[in-house]
Amino acid sequence: MTTASGIENLNSDPNQAVRRRRGSNGFEAIISSDVCGSGAGLETVNERSKLVGESSDGNGRNDGGSVANGGEESKGTTPYKFSYRASAPTHRRIKESPLSSDAIFRQSHAGLFNLCVVVLIAVNSRLIIENLMKYGLLIRAGFWFSSKSLRDWPLLMCCLSLQLLPLTAFLVEKMAQQRRMTECAVVILHITITTAAILYPVLVILKCDSAFLSGVILMLVACIVWMKLVSYAHANHDMRQLAKSMDKVETSDADYSYDVSFKSLVYFMVAPTLCYQLSYPRTPCIHKGWVARQFIKLVTFTGLMGFIIEQYINPIVQNSQHPLKGNLLYAIERVLKLSVPNLYVWLCMFYCFFHLWLNILAELLCFGDREFYKDWWNAKTIDEYWRMWNMPVHKWMVRHIYFPCLRNGIPKGVAILIAFLVSAVLHELCIAVPCRLFKWWAFIGIMFQVPLVILTNFLQNKFQSSMVGNMMFWCFFCILGQPMCVLLYYHDVMNRKSSTREASFRG
Repeated sequence: MTTASGIENLNSDPNQAVRRRRGSNGFEAIISSDVCGSGAGLETVNERSKLVGESSDGNGRNDGGSVANGGEESKGTTPYKFSYRASAPTHRRIKESPLSSDAIFRQSHAGLFNLCVVVLIAVNSRLIIENLMKYGLLIRAGFWFSSKSLRDWPLLMCCLSLQLLPLTAFLVEKMAQQRRMTECAVVILHITITTAAILYPVLVILKCDSAFLSGVILMLVACIVWMKLVSYAHANHDMRQLAKSMDKVETSDADYSYDVSFKSLVYFMVAPTLCYQLSYPRTPCIHKGWVARQFIKLVTFTGLMGFIIEQYINPIVQNSQHPLKGNLLYAIERVLKLSVPNLYVWLCMFYCFFHLWLNILAELLCFGDREFYKDWWNAKTIDEYWRMWNMPVHKWMVRHIYFPCLRNGIPKGVAILIAFLVSAVLHELCIAVPCRLFKWWAFIGIMFQVPLVILTNFLQNKFQSSMVGNMMFWCFFCILGQPMCVLLYYHDVMNRKSSTREASFRG
């Protein structure tokens, strides 16, 4: 049957254009592909092709399909006459609703994402207007620069003098390489150096009446120097052991180089990594334009963080009560109100430090491995979050805490607990020392992650492909945990200052 004869038959006998085929649903209308595609737009091309079936000739060619290419039917004179007969079945396959649990992750949610962005802009615009009407503009002239910051010069000198400790560690390693010092003496000296890297800044901060932000920056630098020195000592110790074992193997192909290089140490101390090695993957050049753009973003988002803290977080905190001593419902309301600006600050901090600053530093140093974080926002368990949120610290923990514990026969669960314990101590030092207040809230908050790890792992194993753990992470960590710590530390610091003033007044 030719195309022309097919059109003639269609025009001469319209009833032959629709044929019936017996099936599981009674019968199914078989119509030409151009009939289904003539503007109705209700079925896909694959479904249309299924309907053609018996309208093709013996060679499988669809006669009706040529109607759309020419002839009288392409002019739209008769196609609607044969579209969707009342007797044709409408429901042909098993299908899920787009928001059902089995299909929700296979759908695109770009429209819902746009809706969330629009709602966030609308809600936060209202909050900005309400805040300005209630408090006015709280950013003062001394927000960026203040003469009071000059009193923090001892902290600056302490930060600069910390760089002498890596030089001391290098001298120790050089003597150890030349075998002028026993291994026991090397270990004792490294313990002394790393301990000084933590205790020296703590004593300076507690002795000087410095600002909280200056103390936090100094403690962060001290913790970074401490972790780098631990990695430097541990890696060199391991390389010495490997070199000694190679010396005992009398084979011609045993080639293992062990060198203590001052240049490698200097690069390591400024590189965006906490794990020491003799060489790192390097990029060929520096993209100066890219660095300039990222630096502008860094300044912008840092200013945004300061604005949110001054304009939104400070008034909420100052108008709140101690969360553990006041009304429970009032405390919950304050925590939830504080959670939104606190979350914005936390996300800006992550973007500024882990993405902008570390990438800028890596670009300037041609540092190749720039996996400073993974997609932690998709973490389904607390365990996944801690493995993806801060990759430099995670790699350091795995290399110098977790696997050394396993190699020494410590069970896996205990090794994880030790890693969390080290992290909790460092978090407590970075917050409690600048506050001059040891209430152990940060320590408790980090150690509380251990039962949350067990709980979210259990839920993930029970409800496969579920985001229950992800929602629990956002809820406990960002919505409740961080605002609660902010309120606790603020009120404890205020209580300490008021009691100090009262004592000095009485004296």
